[in-house]
Amino acid sequence: MFRGGPAPIGGFRGRWGGLSVGAGHSHGGSSQLVVPSQVSRWLTAVAAVIGLVAVIGMVVLWPSGDVQSSIANVSSTFVDGRIVAAEEVPCPGEQAEGAPQLLCAELDVEVLEGDDAGLLVPLDVYDAASADLSVGDVIVLEYDEASPAGFQYRFSDRERSTPMVALVVLFAVVVVLLGRWRGLAALVGLGMSLGVLLVFTVPALIEGSDPLSVALVSATVIAFAGVYLAHGFNSMSTVALLGTLGALAVTALLALVFVGAAAITGLASEEAVYLQLGPVRLGLAGLVLAGIVIGALGAIDDMTVTQASAVWELRATGGRTSPMALYRSGIRIGRDHVASTVNTLVLAYAGASMPLLLFFSLSNQSWLVVANGELVATEIVRTLVGSIGLVASVPLTTALAAWVAHRASDAGGDDHDHVEEHDG
Repeated sequence: MFRGGPAPIGGFRGRWGGLSVGAGHSHGGSSQLVVPSQVSRWLTAVAAVIGLVAVIGMVVLWPSGDVQSSIANVSSTFVDGRIVAAEEVPCPGEQAEGAPQLLCAELDVEVLEGDDAGLLVPLDVYDAASADLSVGDVIVLEYDEASPAGFQYRFSDRERSTPMVALVVLFAVVVVLLGRWRGLAALVGLGMSLGVLLVFTVPALIEGSDPLSVALVSATVIAFAGVYLAHGFNSMSTVALLGTLGALAVTALLALVFVGAAAITGLASEEAVYLQLGPVRLGLAGLVLAGIVIGALGAIDDMTVTQASAVWELRATGGRTSPMALYRSGIRIGRDHVASTVNTLVLAYAGASMPLLLFFSLSNQSWLVVANGELVATEIVRTLVGSIGLVASVPLTTALAAWVAHRASDAGGDDHDHVEEHDG
């Protein structure tokens, strides 16, 4: 613990249950080592100072809400509607000779929500979203009060809340069944992370605060909540947290350098165009920076917790070896984890960009030309900078964990006040 004598590294059996500490990685055995009070106080002090700086930064950057209110006053509202009649018709306009006939949809939709609930409105859907729309489908309607009568309702999208809610519930059940109390704590941490993004990060960016500062403050607060809630309030969690924040600092610095060097403007995506047309002018290059920092946090957190836990297990099972020996053993474990995680990151980005990759492949351009385009270059910078930050987290966390674990005492020794078991 942080107070009252030496601090055991590992989970809290009484507080969290007998689960292993790690980010999706189990480790057998029973970690019963105790960190000296002086080292524990040092770790606590460093984490407390960083946390205080993050809180001050959040207070300074906290959005006033004025811009958000002005946007809310002009935004459309969205309601559900049910299709009661549907007919496919040829889309208006001329089509290329020999091209297949494009079909659009003429719909009669019953409004299900709002002041106009029960009203039947006609809609014409002229794009690919009209495909497979049929009677009985529930869709989302956009309502614009300022539009002329008869044109206030427009098709927005299909209604997907039911399967999405079911998937969220399934995810929560699976996490809790496998992780028990620690899984529940991880879900609470996830909720707090989303809360920080929605309540602070997004409004602060909309208000025009410096994106990199907002991202660093947000990532720090999220890291505190995620690490301590999921893995317990103990010295090993603090080691992982400090390694996470160090790697995030490296990531932010690299992102700042290479987003500028590659002249990334943030204007390549369709969303950026909409943002520029809106009532708020945002620094889009800064948004790319913020996205890189926050996007790298999850993978870095996984890496640092695993490295800290691995070093502790090595110390618990291998006896009082030197810090360098612990570091070298931990690095060997980290190399394997880095190899698989970096590949995971690249494949994740490639999977998300698959339509884009297919488009450029069919455009008959060389891959060098494709990579030079800002849309692809942005993803390359995002992937590689995040991966370098991930790699940097291994030596940073392993070195600190080795230094702390070397100074820990065995649970069976006489130089500790008490120990709380950490079962694998």
